[in-house]
Amino acid sequence: MSKSALLTDFYELTMMQGYYLEKHDSKAVFDMFYRNNPFQGGYTIFTGIEELVDKLEGLSFSSDDIDYLSSLGIFDKSFLEYLRTYRFHGDVYAFEEGTPAFPGEPLIRIESDLMDAQLVETMILNTVNFQTLIATKASRMTLATKGHGSIMEFGLRRAQGEDGAHSASRASFIGGTKSTSNTFAGKKYGIPVAGTMAHSWIMSYPTEEEAFRKFVEIYPDNGILLIDTYDTLGSGIEAAIKIGLEQKAKGKRIGVRIDSGDLSYLTKAIRAKLDEAGLEDATICVSNDLTEEIIRSLVSDGAPIDSWGIGTHLVTGGNQASLNGVYKLSAKEVDGEMVPCLKVSNSYEKTTNPGIKQVYRFFDKEGNALADLIALADETIEKGRNITFYHPFSTADFFVMKKDRYASFTPMLKKMMEDGRRITEHKDLKDTQKESAEKLAAFDKSYKRIINPHIYKVSLSEKLRNLKTELLVKTRTKESEIEEK
Repeated sequence: MSKSALLTDFYELTMMQGYYLEKHDSKAVFDMFYRNNPFQGGYTIFTGIEELVDKLEGLSFSSDDIDYLSSLGIFDKSFLEYLRTYRFHGDVYAFEEGTPAFPGEPLIRIESDLMDAQLVETMILNTVNFQTLIATKASRMTLATKGHGSIMEFGLRRAQGEDGAHSASRASFIGGTKSTSNTFAGKKYGIPVAGTMAHSWIMSYPTEEEAFRKFVEIYPDNGILLIDTYDTLGSGIEAAIKIGLEQKAKGKRIGVRIDSGDLSYLTKAIRAKLDEAGLEDATICVSNDLTEEIIRSLVSDGAPIDSWGIGTHLVTGGNQASLNGVYKLSAKEVDGEMVPCLKVSNSYEKTTNPGIKQVYRFFDKEGNALADLIALADETIEKGRNITFYHPFSTADFFVMKKDRYASFTPMLKKMMEDGRRITEHKDLKDTQKESAEKLAAFDKSYKRIINPHIYKVSLSEKLRNLKTELLVKTRTKESEIEEK
């Protein structure tokens, strides 16, 4: 899949040219991570890496791209000729698609030269930040249902443009939705498509009864009837019951959908009317600007809902428009050796973790996730030993993971690209969704609460903690010496 390398911030290209002209294209390692969980939640569902790998593999500059850059009058001819045959040559390590992740963890590691690594920064963040945000939102909504009904993603018309809509459909499915109204996404990703009818269908017929009857004649196995066009508990449900009984006599069943009003009160009243009429197997679908908080409230109220149609608050992120993922240099080549480096900030939380790193997830003997450890990639984490976990921001705060507390641990960063070529197989999206749900199930419910979740521990190994402290001391010492001069 060819992908224009112009999908990047302009300063990436100007820096890239600077490296090229100055022959400053040494080896480098960059990490992508995020700082805070979205929605004041306890986790994210890392998503987008599979599409990102495809984009990186097909990254190139077309002749039209080169002509455009030339027209800007900023880029040297020799650099433009270099771009003409450019392809990405980096190695990519990342968490697997759909994996629960937490703040501060390097979710993607790029090992390449400076020009490569600099160019792809924007594409990485653009692809992964949004899809991770939406997959996380879908996961929260799915958990909020507590198994009471499936979620249909209805967000195409409310999404941020065509690309946003397709990415949102994909990410929502990984996060737990069962279908999409986005027909193109259904074709592209193999997501089941679903839909009912609009109020305009009802209004185009003389009566609701006629509208419903015509619909089930055409779609006898998908008779979901929208009953709130005029009077939900009056003409709407009465017409639906009449058609439902006709369909029942033919061995078919119906469903009803409500898109307005007090969903708790209405669904209970509708359920009672359907059951009284002998339509116990008729289903109830609800929509109308649903959020995870509303879903949880309806489930707690015992609202008899079989499916949820969710659009706006799912595909836009609702009350949070973006994930604060960042991309930072963690190691660079100096005199032929890779040297760890870190960005220092007055805010300790924004001081990065140096070096080439790996993340290990620890599990107990039942397979429950206990904690994550960020370590240096070249250090050995020995099973069967007590392991000290250091707080990522407080050097004096730590705890010891006793050897009898954990049964196993696994490295989270998997190699996905080598020399710019994919080395992993493409996975069916339904398999990714299933595996994502299984991985999330390994975490205690306290980490998955909609409100005030428990904080999952992400810590530094002793070796990484010591390296970070050493580099910070060196940096502060240099600053003091400069101030004294």
